[in-house]
Amino acid sequence: MRDYIIRAATAEDLDGARVVMLDAVYRDFGTGYVPGWHTDIIDPASFYVVPPRHTLLVAVDERDGTVAATAALDARGPAHPPNPRWLAERFPSGETAQLRRVYVRPEHRRRGLARRLVEGLLDFARADGGYRSVYLHTYPHSPGAMDLWRTLGKVVCDEREEVPGGGSGVVHFEIPFA
Repeated sequence: MRDYIIRAATAEDLDGARVVMLDAVYRDFGTGYVPGWHTDIIDPASFYVVPPRHTLLVAVDERDGTVAATAALDARGPAHPPNPRWLAERFPSGETAQLRRVYVRPEHRRRGLARRLVEGLLDFARADGGYRSVYLHTYPHSPGAMDLWRTLGKVVCDEREEVPGGGSGVVHFEIPFA
């Protein structure tokens, strides 16, 4: 069994983290890189490493030092548009810890890495002291995502059922962290 180190990303981890994230948007989402959605992937330091209330965690494979998984947190709530107005109001920026980029390379899945990374993000949010809630959104077709998030939180909006025309097909979750 492999051992992994969960830690805040260092400058040396950023290229590996970027590869994990880009692989996910191409392989798992089929969108490829979309500048309006993925700028943080290209420049994770500016989004997650430099701002004091943000973080990027990585799971590093101890055998070869490669980044096997990523998870990020920032203080930006969901924007309206494209999200429903009530959702943006419920999870305002500055008070909401938004979980982002929780991705695990396929060969490292089913080892509890995503759950360990999320626990680390929740610890970070608690230590910050300024977050009232934890929010995330996911796409139902993302491998393993719905099962993980349902065990950790509750659905607050399933656009496929609650937004006219199915919205963008996103499912929004709140994760308890008190």
